[in-house]
Order: sequence, then structure tokens, then C-alpha cells
Amino acid sequence: MVEHQLILNPKAERRLKRGHLWIYSNEVDTRRSPLKGLEAGSQCEILDSRGKSLGTAFVNPSQLICGRLVSRQGALDGELLHRRLQTALSIRQRYFEHPSYRLVYGDSDWLPGLVVDRFGDYLVVQVSNWGMERLLPQVVDALTELVAPKGILLRNDHQGRAVEEMPRVNEVVFGEVPELAPFEENGVPLLAPVHAGQKTGWFYDHRDNRERLNRWVEGRKVLDLFSYAGGWGVQALACGAESATCVDASEQALDWCRANAEHNQVADRLRTERGKAVDVLKAMVAEGEKFDVVVLDPPAFIKRRKDHKAGLSAYRHINELAMRLLAADGLLVSASCSMHLAADELLDCVRGAAHRLDRPATLLTSGGQGADHPVHPAIPETRYLKAHFVHLGK
Repeated sequence: MVEHQLILNPKAERRLKRGHLWIYSNEVDTRRSPLKGLEAGSQCEILDSRGKSLGTAFVNPSQLICGRLVSRQGALDGELLHRRLQTALSIRQRYFEHPSYRLVYGDSDWLPGLVVDRFGDYLVVQVSNWGMERLLPQVVDALTELVAPKGILLRNDHQGRAVEEMPRVNEVVFGEVPELAPFEENGVPLLAPVHAGQKTGWFYDHRDNRERLNRWVEGRKVLDLFSYAGGWGVQALACGAESATCVDASEQALDWCRANAEHNQVADRLRTERGKAVDVLKAMVAEGEKFDVVVLDPPAFIKRRKDHKAGLSAYRHINELAMRLLAADGLLVSASCSMHLAADELLDCVRGAAHRLDRPATLLTSGGQGADHPVHPAIPETRYLKAHFVHLGK
């Protein structure tokens, strides 16, 4: 299965020897081992400049990240793939009581390009490189054997596939999968729009942060911005919040939010507002509305390094608007999924906003992604999520 060899430039192996898995095209000695002509998705042996083997990688010669190590010894074949999936499953089964979690998280599970989310009896699979695409039939077979699901949905209609020039596909490849898949998070029964929703249908990464918030919300008025299907707001209602207002630019997302509220019999305490978060915030400030809790969980404002300055300004602006809606003794949950924004930078946005508004602020706790999104210790890119829980006084 190992089809070719790629030789690295002198010293280019240092990062790989420290545990990283990515190979950049400018690290390859293309005079001795040309990238041109290699088939996307092929598995190649990677050698340092002196000819010592470093392992086997998926290769795509047209990408900046032209290689992703899949093994330090030998190829990623069906047997090793099965073992890796079994290991990922056993880790999650030991950690989570309910079968609702991210089952596979790409590089962190030594399965680059593969994401699998589990919603009880149903699995949603995403593949983002040609190497894993070649192994997809074996992935499906192994998951069917290990999990015995009622259905497997392939959500390969995401932007990541366009980067690798892969076709977009959304299809059930095993059994049947409902439009809304039932699952559980923090003891709250929920429905994930797996066919038409964002990503795989849900964002499990904030599970622990939502659990932290759930301890705070009893009897409180909650504002959930960028609410999507109600992961924060509906859970808050299920945990005793007086009311929750969910804001999203998508009416479809708010429909899913209402469906989750009805699923938990709390729809009478849910209010939904369609619109851009900044516009809704400004209107609420003008109307003098106040909330006990504001959850600010936006999409990534900094998707590339060059967006950092503009994105940082956006985080500052929206955090200040959110604070203007907080009553005394209020709680701001300020989150970011921007990998290029450090946790301290986000906290500084919050600190600056509190200073401008002359509001005493206290950091109660901070959180990151849950255990089903494990961090590869040599790949900082796998640690992306942050959330600060900040108490605001008068």
C-alpha cells in the first residue's frame, strides 16, 4: 500500500520527530523526490535527508500541507484502521455514560481527515482528504462492526473538501438516519439536524462549558447569541432558567431550536429572534433590555492568520455590546472557536470591554473543548476552543 518515497530537506524532520504529523510542500526535497505526478491520497514513506524512515503519510501534491503522517511504521491498512477506531471508541465509552459524543477527531486519534460524531444509534461521518477517502469503505465496515449503528450518514458536503478538490456528497451509506437524530448532552435529551444542519449537525465541543453554565442558570434570564439549534439556551431552560432568548441569523436554525425546546417541554419559556447578532444586540441595548446571563458563542472571526487584526476588533466590539445587556450580578460566557485567537487574547477583549463600560469584572473559570475532542500534544492546531465565564458587577 506504500506507493512511493518522499525525502525531506535537511532539518525538516525536526518537527515530525517532536511528534507533529504534518509535512509542508516546501519541506520536501523535490529534486530527489518530486511531488509532481503523485496521486492524491496515495500513501508514501517519508524519509529524512539522510534516508532514515520517519513513517508513512497520506500525500496530496497540490496542497501546502502535502503530507499527513498516518503511521510511524508501515501503511494505514484495514487492520490498523480497525484498531485505531476501536481505541477511539473505548476512550469515549470509558469517559461518557451516554453514547453521544465525537467518536473520532482526526489527527488526535491518528486518523487524519476523519471525523465521526455519534448520536446514540446513529453515526455521522465526514472525510476531508483523499487518503481517508480511499479507505472510506473500510471505515464504514469497521464502524458497523464496532458500534452496530442503525444508520451511518456521510456528510461530505463541507467546505473542507473543496480545498482538496473532492466532490461533495450527502448520503446515507448504511441503514437509515432520521432528519433529527435523538441524543443526550449533560443529561438533557436533544435532537440534532444531522442531514441539513451545520457540520455534522451538532457542536459537541462545548459540552463541558454548557455543563458549567447549567449550574448557574436556575431562575435566570438567559440570552443565547449565535444559538444555532439551542445547545446553550435550551439546556439552560431544561436546567431551570426562567427564560431563554435564542438569536440566530437562520430561521431554520431557530426552527431546530424550537424543536429542541418542545422536545424538553420548555417551549413556553423560549423566545427566538432572527437577525445578525450585532444588529439584534444594538436593538436590545436601545430598548433597555437586560439579562442575567449572556452567552456569546460566535463562529470563527479569525479563520486565517491574516484575519487576526480585523477578527480581534470584532471580538472586542461584540463582547462590549453583550456586556451592555448584562444586569448587575450578571454572567458573560465569552467563547471563541478561532484557532488563531489565544485564550488570553479573548480574555483581554473581555477585560477591555469591562474597563470601557466601567463594570467590575471577575473571571470565575475558563474552559476548552471536551474530552471527545482530544488535543494532540504536538499539534497546537487541535486545541482551538476557549470559553471564559466572567462575572460582571454594577
